[in-house]
Amino acid sequence: MKNLHITHPKKVVKGIIKLNGSKSISNRVLIIRSLCDKNFRIDNLSSSNDVLVMLKALRFENNNIDIHHAGTSMRFLTALTSTKNNKFTLSGSERMHQRPIGVLVDALKTLGADIDYLQNKGFPPLKINGRKLEGGLLSIKGNVSSQFISALLLIAPTLTSGLVLTIDGELVSRPYVQMTLSIMEEFGIDYVWEGETIIVPPKNYEHQDYFVESDWSGASYLLQMASLSKSARLMLNELSPDSLQGDSKAVELFKNLGVSCDFAGFTLIVDKYGETTNFFEADFIECPDLAQTFVTTCAAHKINGNFKGLQTLAIKETDRTKALATELAKVNCIFFGKNGNWHLEAEEFGCSEIPKFKTYNDHRMAMAFAPLALKLEQGVIIEDADVVKKSYPNFWKDMEKMGFVISEL
Repeated sequence: MKNLHITHPKKVVKGIIKLNGSKSISNRVLIIRSLCDKNFRIDNLSSSNDVLVMLKALRFENNNIDIHHAGTSMRFLTALTSTKNNKFTLSGSERMHQRPIGVLVDALKTLGADIDYLQNKGFPPLKINGRKLEGGLLSIKGNVSSQFISALLLIAPTLTSGLVLTIDGELVSRPYVQMTLSIMEEFGIDYVWEGETIIVPPKNYEHQDYFVESDWSGASYLLQMASLSKSARLMLNELSPDSLQGDSKAVELFKNLGVSCDFAGFTLIVDKYGETTNFFEADFIECPDLAQTFVTTCAAHKINGNFKGLQTLAIKETDRTKALATELAKVNCIFFGKNGNWHLEAEEFGCSEIPKFKTYNDHRMAMAFAPLALKLEQGVIIEDADVVKKSYPNFWKDMEKMGFVISEL
C-alpha cells in the first residue's frame, strides 16, 4: 500500500510521452487470437495488469482462473471459456464478486452454455463447462455494461449458427461495441448493424499481425494536466486521429477547458491556450471512463457543471460517483445526483492542509486526482498509488517527466 505525495513547483507541464497500448483494444485482440486457427504477433500490447491477467489466463495452464480486479477479463473470459471444450472456474477479487454478471450468463445460457454460480446468484465466481455453442437469436438490454455485448460479439463468428443480437433499449457506451465490431472486421469477420440488431454470421477469424494504438483513456489525464497547468506543451505518441476508442472524445471536451490538440501523423501535440468555459456540461454515456477526469478538472478550475450519462459508474471498480463525492468534499466541492445525472458545485475548491485522496482499488481515482497538485501549492497525497498498474503502469514516471515531484510516504 504505497502512498505518494505529489507537487509541481513550476506548474509548467512539458514532455514527450510514449503512452501504453490501449487496454480495451489489447484484450479484444487477445480474445480474437485465442479464437484464431493460427497465432499472430501483437505489437504495442498494453502492459497493464488487466492485460497481463488476460495473457496468463489465455495460456490455459490452469483451469482455475483468478482475474483479480480485471472486469473486462471476467466478462470476455466468461464468454470465451463457454465455447471451449473444457471445465473452468472463474473468480476474482472481493470487489469482482460484487459486480453483476447475470445478464451475460443468462445470454450465454440462452445460446446453450453450461454455467453455474459458485456463491451468489448473478455474481462471480463461476463454474463453466465449456462446449460448442449453437448460437442463433438473442436479445439483451442496452443499458447493461457494453462489455457484456462485446463478449458475446467476440465469440459470435465461432457459433454454429452465428449470432443475431437485438439490443433492447438505449445502448450505453456504444463506441466500445463499435470498436469490437471494427476490430473483428479487421480479422475477416462480416457483420451488419441495422437499427437495434447486429448480425454476425459464422466464419473463421483470419490471422494477421496487429499494432495496438495507444490508450486514449490514459491520454485524458495528460490533457487534464495541461488544462490545470500555467502553460503546457506535450507530445503524445501512437494516438490515432481516427481512433476506435470512444475516449478520444477527450480532445473535443477539453477545448472547453483551455486545451488545444493537433495531430502530426500519429503524434498528438497538446498546448494550453488558457480560456475555459464558465459552466461545464457534457453527456458521458458513450465515454464513462472520462467522467472522473472531467469532474476533477472542473473542480480544480472552480467550474460548476452538469455531468450526464453516469449510470454505469456505480458498478465499476468502485461506485465511482459515490467515491467522487466523498473525495471532492475534502477540497470543499459538492458533487451530488442520481440516475446518472450529477451536478458539481466547485466555487470553494481548496484545502488548507494536504488532502489525502483514497483510491478505492480504482486506478482512475488515483489518476484523476493526482493532477490536482497543479492547483494546490501543498500538493496532494494519493493513497494506494500502485492501483494505476491496472491500466497505466508508468503513470507516476510519466508525471515526473512532466516536472511533478513525487515522494513516497
